[in-house]
This record gives sequence, C-alpha cells and structure tokens, in this order.
Amino acid sequence: MENKRVYFFDTTLRDGEQTPGVNLNQEEKVEIALRLEKLGIDIIEAGFAAASPGDAQAIRAVAQAVSKPMVVSLARTNKEDIDAVINAIGDIDNTGIHIFIATSPIHRERKLGLTKEQVVAKAVESVSYAAKHFKHIEFSCEDSTRTELDFLCEVAEKVIEAGATVLNFPDTVGYTTPEEYIKQFQYIKENTPGIENVRLSCHCHDDLGLALSNSIAAIKAGVTQVEGCINGIGERAGNVALEEVAALLETRKDYYHKETGIDLKEVARTSKLVSRLTGIAIPPNKAVIGGNAFAHSSGIHQDGVIKDKSTYEIMKPESIGFHETKLVLGKLSGRNALKKRYEELGYFVNDEQLREVFKKYKDLADRKKEIFDEDIIALLETQTTKEKHSLYSFKDFSLQILTDNQYRAFVNIVHSDGSLIEGTGKGNGPIDALYKGIDGALQLEDTELVDYKINSISQGKDSIGEVFVKVRKKESLFQGRAINVDIIVASANAYIDAINRLKTPYENLSKI
Repeated sequence: MENKRVYFFDTTLRDGEQTPGVNLNQEEKVEIALRLEKLGIDIIEAGFAAASPGDAQAIRAVAQAVSKPMVVSLARTNKEDIDAVINAIGDIDNTGIHIFIATSPIHRERKLGLTKEQVVAKAVESVSYAAKHFKHIEFSCEDSTRTELDFLCEVAEKVIEAGATVLNFPDTVGYTTPEEYIKQFQYIKENTPGIENVRLSCHCHDDLGLALSNSIAAIKAGVTQVEGCINGIGERAGNVALEEVAALLETRKDYYHKETGIDLKEVARTSKLVSRLTGIAIPPNKAVIGGNAFAHSSGIHQDGVIKDKSTYEIMKPESIGFHETKLVLGKLSGRNALKKRYEELGYFVNDEQLREVFKKYKDLADRKKEIFDEDIIALLETQTTKEKHSLYSFKDFSLQILTDNQYRAFVNIVHSDGSLIEGTGKGNGPIDALYKGIDGALQLEDTELVDYKINSISQGKDSIGEVFVKVRKKESLFQGRAINVDIIVASANAYIDAINRLKTPYENLSKI
C-alpha cells in the first residue's frame, strides 16, 4: 500500500543559517524552533555540532526546548564530528544524527581526494559508530544527482546494513530535473537490497529554479521525507521553501493524495519570524507568503474576485495564517487587552513576556496615534532575551547640523560591565555621522557597513521603522536588526546588534 504520509525535515537553523550574512544566536534558534514545532515540522536540523562549542550548545538548547519534533545535528564521516553530536544531544530523547559524505566523481576526486572504496569505507564506519548511540541515523550522499547510479546503490546498501534509518539523496547544487530525479529514485528503489526498510528523503537546492518541482517529483517517485527551509533561504539560491511544498500538497490533495503534519495556519507567522530574525526580506512576488500573493490589480481580476474569490485565489489568505490589519488597541489599553489580542492572532504570551513587551507597547502608544496588529506582532517577535547577553547597548545620541549638509553625532554606549563609552562622528547625513560615532566609540577600524535597509512595519507616517544592517569583518558577514518609531534610534540599535554578533564568540562560527 502506498505510504501517504510525507515527513517535513526543516534545516532553516543549519542550511538556512549558511546564507551569507545570517548568524542566529542561541535564543533566536530556540525561538524559531518553537515556532517550527507549532507549524508541525517533524524533524529539525538544529545545526552542525562540530562547527563550534557555541553551535553545539545551541543545538542542545533546541533539543531541550521542543518536545514533538525530532532534533538532529549534521556530521561528517569522522569520529570527531559524531562525538560532537553525541556530547551535544546524545542524552536527550527524540534526537538523532545526520551524517553525510560526497559521492559524485567531481567531489570525490577534487574535493575529498578519495576513491569509491574509501568513500564507502568511511560511510560504513561512521554509520556503524553512530548506531551505537542513536536509533535515528540519516545518511546523505552529497551531490547525489551527479553521482553514478550504481555507486549510489552500493553506498545505500552498505549504510543500511550498518544501521542507517533514513537515506537522503540531495540535489546539492540544483542540477537535476524532475524527470531525472524520478528516474534516480526509481533506480535506487529497484536496485538496492533493504531499501524498503528505510525512509527515503530529498533535499533540493534552487540554483536553476527547480527546487519545488524536483521535491514534488521525488514525492511522486515514492520519497516520504522532504527537506528544506522556511522562505526558501539557504546556500546560494537557497533550498526548497517548505511552506510551498506544504501548500501545494494541501491545495492539490485531490491529485497527490498525501498527508502531512503541517498546520498551514502557522505558515505566515513562521515565515515572518524567520524573515525578521535572519534579516532576509520576503520578495513581494514570493509564492504563498509574498505580499502580493493575494493582491489583485487587474480590473478583470478584481471583478472576478469581488464576485467569487475562487476565480483568482486557489487558497484563502486565512488558510495560511494571514489576518486583516486593523486598529485594535489604544493608548489606554491595559495588559489584559494586549494579551487577548495576541491570543486572537494565535500567539501565546507568558507573564514574563507580557511584562516586557507591555513596557515597549506603552512607549509605542505614547508616540503613535494608531496601533496595528503588525506593530504589536513586531514588538513580540523582536522581544528576546539576547539583550541580557549583549556586550554593548545603545543609550542615546544627539546631532549637530554643520554646513554643507554635514552632521556631527555624539553617541553614548553602555558596556555590559556598566561603563559608559562616548564617541563622536562626522558624516554626510545623520545616519552616516551616527555610525561613524559608534565606530569611533568602539574603535571599529576593521569593519565595513555593506548593507542598510529600512522597512515600514505598518501604516501611517508614524509607522514603526524596521532597520536591517550587515557589516563585514575580513571575510565574515554579521547582521543586525532593530525596530523603533524613530528610524535613527532603530538604525543605531541595528548597528549595535550587528557589532554584538561580531564581538560575541558564539556568533563567529566557521561555516562548514
């Protein structure tokens, strides 16, 4: 009987974090993981334990925070990597390991310098060792779509005998086509002894824009696990967007006849949270969750939607968690009213979170005439505990207008030890002067601002401004973000956030 259940493996915290400039701290990883749990993700790949002690700590924190999804860590085919995973999560229930080695000729010969026999030996040795500590062992043949089919079957057979429970055949560089991917899985299923005893998985990248098509093709070929990231982030052109896979399988259940554990009503909230914490904006024309996904400008389309929404909308916005933006709260609203509105929007807020966010809400209400749902969502989703661990915090500033459109900024920054650091800077405009003042105060001579973006979170002239920045130190990129009605304050806090990530050892992870 055909297996109708498709399992969702989310690698936003691992492959997604390898997006240039994205660097999530432990609290942010846990926050995303908890949201992925509500979304209904089956397996969370929380990171690469061998990358650094900080990454291992974050993986452990994720495994301790969630209860329903299985949590796994990536590892190469060596004892050191596997031991790092064992030490991080080996004593926690519902955890596993994801081991990989490259199998294609170009990777074997030019990257690894290994023969086929050596690749098989390393694969078997590592899986056998991991099987002593984990019941769930996923094994991946990196660059499988450029690997000889017979060799894929050979590797698969050997690692199944060694104890692998899931076999993943990734399209690592987005090279294959749907037709080729189907034939690959059919060949493996027909020519690999024991393949019926393991779960088959696909992992598709979007270099040629085929990640979704290839993932669906794999499912049609009998694959029961799909791997990807929220919003399609990841290396190079990104991974398949899991929300697109889930929406497609649900919308066209009449054709695919598949079941998932995904709660589509959590898609919008999950997507927005990942966008905020990674600093990667969602393109307006992005499938399923883009700002224009349910917008209609053509007169013909508008006429059709007015008469019957199904004329041009194959999904209801509410089905994936979008809500109409409206004024719900005012300056005199109390804590209970704020909590009730969060519950109406699908957010659970504990007492500590409510106390912290309510202070920011009252400050916002004093400065804004209208408070919208997006405003209070932004306050909650940016309310984390990372401030407690920050090295620097922005206190205040003043600006002096000089001649020829020049500004001078005077900034005050507080060190985590309580000391006050002062700086001045002169620049072409207030932001330029402010950032030069911060550079001077913190003696940032070897850093470079490479990106600066401002978004409006809600409506009106007094909308909250959301600022994203990226700074470069040598070859590493670090992101920062902040929100405030005053965009200059938001700009300062975003820059300080990026500097904190740069200065904190955990953030300076080597990306393997």
